[in-house]
Amino acid sequence: MFPAKSVAFRVAATFSACLAASAAFADPPSAWKPARPKQAVIISFDSARDISQWQRSRALAKRTGAHFTYFLSCVFLLTPETRKAYAGPHKGAGKSNIGFAASKDEVAARLEQIRLAATEGHDIGSHGCGHFDGKAWTKADWRTEFSAFRHVLENAYSLNGIAPEPPDWRTFADHAVTGFRAPYLSTGKAMYAALAEAGFRYDASGVSNGPVEPQASGGILHFSLPLIPEGPKARPVIAMDYNLYARHSGAVEKPEEKRAFEERAYQALHAAFERQYAGERVPLQLGFHFTLMNGGAYWDALERFADEVCVKADVECISFRDWTERHPPAATPAHAQPEGKNS
Repeated sequence: MFPAKSVAFRVAATFSACLAASAAFADPPSAWKPARPKQAVIISFDSARDISQWQRSRALAKRTGAHFTYFLSCVFLLTPETRKAYAGPHKGAGKSNIGFAASKDEVAARLEQIRLAATEGHDIGSHGCGHFDGKAWTKADWRTEFSAFRHVLENAYSLNGIAPEPPDWRTFADHAVTGFRAPYLSTGKAMYAALAEAGFRYDASGVSNGPVEPQASGGILHFSLPLIPEGPKARPVIAMDYNLYARHSGAVEKPEEKRAFEERAYQALHAAFERQYAGERVPLQLGFHFTLMNGGAYWDALERFADEVCVKADVECISFRDWTERHPPAATPAHAQPEGKNS
C-alpha cells in the first residue's frame, strides 16, 4: 500500500493537472452584447378611398399583427351635394384634384371603416383635402388646408346628414389625427412652419437616399420614404407603389404584365428589407395607395411581403403614430427643414 501522504500528493497533483487542462481548452468569456432592436416596417396608404381596399388592408393587418397608417383625404367624406363645404387655398368651393365620394352611403361606409381601423389600433393621418400641390403655399394657406381637414372630419356625419353620429366621434376627430403626408410629397418651408401649430406630431412627406432614422425638429418627427434599388439594373426608386407603376409601365395600365411587375416589386421590397434586417435595422418605410395599379400587381406584392416579414418574432410592422409615441419629438425653439426632404 502507498503511504497516506503519497496518495494525497498524487490525488492533489492529478486534480491540479485536470484544472490546468480545463483552463487550456475553455472558451474565453464572451463580451456582453445588447439585444438587437426589432426591425420596424412602417406601411402606409394615401387617400384611403376604396371601401374594399379598407377591408382588404384590415384583413392583412389581422393575419399579420400589423398596424398601418391611413392618410385620409377629406374630400372622400363629402358628396357631390356637400362638396362645397370644402374650399382649398386659392380654389373655389367644391374643387378637388381627386373628386369626392359618390354618395352619402359611400361616406357612411368609409366613416365606419375609419372607426373600425382606429379601434383595431391603426393610425389615421391627414393627406389634406383636395390633393393640391402646396409647394408654393404660404403658412396661412397651409393652416387653411389643415383647418378644413379637421372641420370636415369632425363634422362628417352632420354635414352629410348621416345618423346617428357616434357619441365619441368628435373627440376622436379632434385628437386622433397627429400625422400628415403632403400630396405629391410636395413640401416647403411654409408647410413645415405650420405643422406644429396645427397640432401635428409627425410628418411623412420626405424622401431620402435609402432608409434613414426619423429626424426631429420644431417639435415634429419627420419620416422619409426611401429610395430603394429596383429592377435588373437596380436603379433607385421611391418605395411607393405609384413610383413603381411609373417605372414599370410609364403610369399606363398594362394588366397583361401584372405577374412580372408584381415579382419585380416584391423582390425590391424584400431586398430593401433584408439589407436593414441583416444590417443596422433602420426603420423601412413603404407607401401605397388604394388604387389597384397594373392589375393590382403592387398590392399582391405587398401582401406577399407583409405575410412573410410581419410575422417574424424580431420584426414589427407598426404605424407612424406607434413610432412617434415611442420616440416623441422634443419641442425646439427654431424650425429647421430636415435633411432629405423634397421642397
